[in-house]
Amino acid sequence: MSPPLGRILLYTRQIDEMAAFYATHFGYAAHTRPGDRITELRPPATGGVTLMLHPLGKGQKAGQVLVKLVFDVADVPAFCQAAAAKGLIFGKIHDADGYHFANARDPAQNPVQVSSRAFAAPH
Repeated sequence: MSPPLGRILLYTRQIDEMAAFYATHFGYAAHTRPGDRITELRPPATGGVTLMLHPLGKGQKAGQVLVKLVFDVADVPAFCQAAAAKGLIFGKIHDADGYHFANARDPAQNPVQVSSRAFAAPH
């Protein structure tokens, strides 16, 4: 049996800004343990992967990790419009073989995407 993906660790110097970003725009809730330098962002009740925010080391450069977080949304244009009202501007909405997607960046310059691919009819 293969284990499921349960967490994604993001390195950042902007822990508070990142926690607020993912709470405001994607419904995550921040949890910390006393003495732990990791902030855990737990997904909304609808499910998803836990994000862990870890302080960026001195030798690391923000936004250089090759990771993109993709959030499944049924209606990409509607989500992007609602996100813009809360201050998150996505780029062009792309039409890709039966689904839509759009890209933005979080406060630490990690790429994020909203995509309706999970809701598209399989080929």
